[in-house]
Amino acid sequence: MMISSLSRAVAAEFAPETAYLNTSSCGLLPRRTVDAVKALAEENASGRRAGAGDFEAVDRAREGFARIAGVDAGRVAVGSSVAVHVGLIACSLPAGAEVLVPEGEFSSVTSPFAVRGDLALRTVPLEELAGAVRPETALVAFSSVQSADGRLADLDAVRAAAAAHGARTLLDATQSAGWLPLDAGAYDYTVTAGFKFLLCPRGTSFLTVTREAQESLPPVFAGWVAGADAWNSLYAPVATLAPDARRYDEPPAFLPYHGAAQSLDLVNEIGPEALHAHATTLAARFRNGLEGLGHKPVPGETAVVAVPGLGDRAAELERAGVMVSDRAGHLRAAFHLYNTVADVDLALGVLAGR
Repeated sequence: MMISSLSRAVAAEFAPETAYLNTSSCGLLPRRTVDAVKALAEENASGRRAGAGDFEAVDRAREGFARIAGVDAGRVAVGSSVAVHVGLIACSLPAGAEVLVPEGEFSSVTSPFAVRGDLALRTVPLEELAGAVRPETALVAFSSVQSADGRLADLDAVRAAAAAHGARTLLDATQSAGWLPLDAGAYDYTVTAGFKFLLCPRGTSFLTVTREAQESLPPVFAGWVAGADAWNSLYAPVATLAPDARRYDEPPAFLPYHGAAQSLDLVNEIGPEALHAHATTLAARFRNGLEGLGHKPVPGETAVVAVPGLGDRAAELERAGVMVSDRAGHLRAAFHLYNTVADVDLALGVLAGR
């Protein structure tokens, strides 16, 4: 998408009242998404519909995410959170299985394995992840972009190492899907919360499962929506599960998913390439400006910028109308399509004491 087209799309959908650099915590909702949620809420309040929402909207969101993830919609399951998706995968592992994760990985990726109590959870520095895979490793679970500091994993190296040792891979794309191209089919599983860079309401999350991985992933959370014939699976154990990843669906929260269908349409209209170029260009400007002020950000070429030891400036920035976050002592700023050069310069001006 050309810059002028991007600017028009942003103007039609967003009117932030702050320099909002906090998408790593929660993305802003597009206007079309807000309108869809309001319309459904009004229908639910007035009794003008027979049910709480439409499965057609859920499937539209599923298809929208599938386009972003580069897989067929049949490989996508919908749910409410990354932790639930990871919990499903954790349930499938045999006792004693080794799960390899990076140090400081987000809790929703690690805790479902840790609470089992009978798995071997091993942590190593992110930069050593590929080299730490060994024949005993059953699963490598990691984020493409680290939540705390925006570091990008060596995706190719980790996949190659896992394949060489027969380990499965679980990628959390929550901090990257939308601005960083995603090939979900290259991993056995991916999990992605929708409420950050995908601009969906909270309560939307996506799981992808390859056909091969599906063979060893029991649908332990299966309800009626997981049935091949869902509406005839209401009052007894599901006789026949959906043949594809829909067997892992949670009953959807319709309000968030009606909004998600709209948000994912917008992300696909703009395209990950245009979003990547816009967000990483602004992030690079912010990194360069920080270095000019004598601060040393975590190196990288991602849309998420972190500055160690500067997290205590987050409150000061917020008072000046700049929304960032304090994570693990880092000042963390994340850039998206609704951000501008003016946002970057305002944040740098506050940090410079101007």
